[in-house]
Formats: sequence, structure tokens, C-alpha cells
Amino acid sequence: LRSLGIPAVMLFGLPAEKDPLGRENFAPDGIVSQAIAALRQADPNLVIITDICMCEYTDHGHCGVVENGQILNDPTLEILGQAAVAHARAGADMVGPSAMMDGQIAALRRALDEAGFAQTPIMGYSAKYASGFYGPFREAADSPPQFGDRSTYQMDPANSREALREIELDISEGADIIMVKPALPYLDIIRQARDAFPDLPLAAYNVSGEYSMLMAAIQNGWLDEQRAIDETLTAIRRAGADIVITYHAKQWAAAR
Repeated sequence: LRSLGIPAVMLFGLPAEKDPLGRENFAPDGIVSQAIAALRQADPNLVIITDICMCEYTDHGHCGVVENGQILNDPTLEILGQAAVAHARAGADMVGPSAMMDGQIAALRRALDEAGFAQTPIMGYSAKYASGFYGPFREAADSPPQFGDRSTYQMDPANSREALREIELDISEGADIIMVKPALPYLDIIRQARDAFPDLPLAAYNVSGEYSMLMAAIQNGWLDEQRAIDETLTAIRRAGADIVITYHAKQWAAAR
């Protein structure tokens, strides 16, 4: 990746065993902590960002603590804080909470500061929509919800005004970078976020369903691979994103 000029990676974990609290996410020897250590040894200059959401680690597939069929916001914040600290101790340069729990940025900032990681930045998944484009990732991570869905804590795709409120809340709680996820169906949200918050770094997550949709068309010979990828990533940047998180990164960089 570094030889291609890609400066950063974002890590997600798939544990050997899942449990109700996703303990491997915040275990000192968890799979992501091991990966951080290996990458740091291989390349000290690589920027390592970790996603600290619980969904890949829990046996119920939800992004928080579940009790009697309900997702509990505040107990989840404590676990997210433990995961952020564990990853920072392992050497992560930045953490990103995709759980969409209320108050998660403030909780992480407090946990990191108290553990001596005041300089570790937080990438807020500020406007994360309850999207149909997450399917391939959930299959790869074996993390579909075992009951219900995530629409009670992720955002309504029809609601654009809520996105700006959520972003503003993340900023007020101390987010260093804000994000819109997914990217292509929400280019208008990326543009609104850029216009409303011009001084803060803005990321966009080009998610697994967007990637798979494009690659399926490419593999069927319907689209020219490099032109389609170029236009896709250019559109996200043109909409206002400073940072693009994408599975196309190696393909795009290798062709430059």
C-alpha cells in the first residue's frame, strides 16, 4: 500500500469467537490490536485508523449492548471507550466509532484523555445512514443483526437536515474529522456538510455495496474499469470530501 502512495488504512476486526459484549474488540490481545502491532512494525509511517464499533464482535450483530431486545446507549459508550483506549495503546493513530450511539464522541474523548491519549484524534461517523449498501461488508464480517435492524440508531435516508445536526453535535463533542457514510447515494449530504462546516476535515466512506455494484458491472464488461473508478472517486472529492475511504484504493493507486 505504501509503495502505491496510499498513506493510511482503516482496520476492522473479525474475531475467532463472538459474544454479547464483543469482548475481543477491547481485549489487549484482540485481533485488531495484533494487526496494529504487526503493521506498525512493518511500516512505522503508515497511518493506522481503527473502527471501534461492536457489530463485528457481537453474537447479536448490533452495534451496542443489548438487553431484552433493546440497544442500550450509555452502557455501549463505556465499551466503546475501552475499545478506543485498547487500540490507542496498541499503536493506532486514530479511532473511529461507527456505532452511532448518542454522545459517543464525548465518551471517547474522555476515555482517551483519561488514559493518557489526549493527542489521539477521533474520526466521527457523524452522518451514517441506515443504508442498503452495507450488505457485502456484513456478509464478510458475519455481522448482520440477528433481530430487527439498525434504523433506531442509524439515520433515515430521507432526512438531510438531521445529518447537519448530527455533524454539529460531533463537532461540539470534540470530533477531529467528520464523515458521511455511504458516499455515492449521499453526495448531496457531503456537499451540505462541506458548505456548513468548511474548516473541519470531511471524510466520505465509499462502502462495500457501492464497490461491489461497480465491480460487478466492470467484471461483466459493461464499464471501463479505470474510467468508472476515476469518475466515482472524483465525484466524491468534487462533492467536498477531503478524505475518501474506499475499497478501490489499491486499484486506483496502481493505475496512476
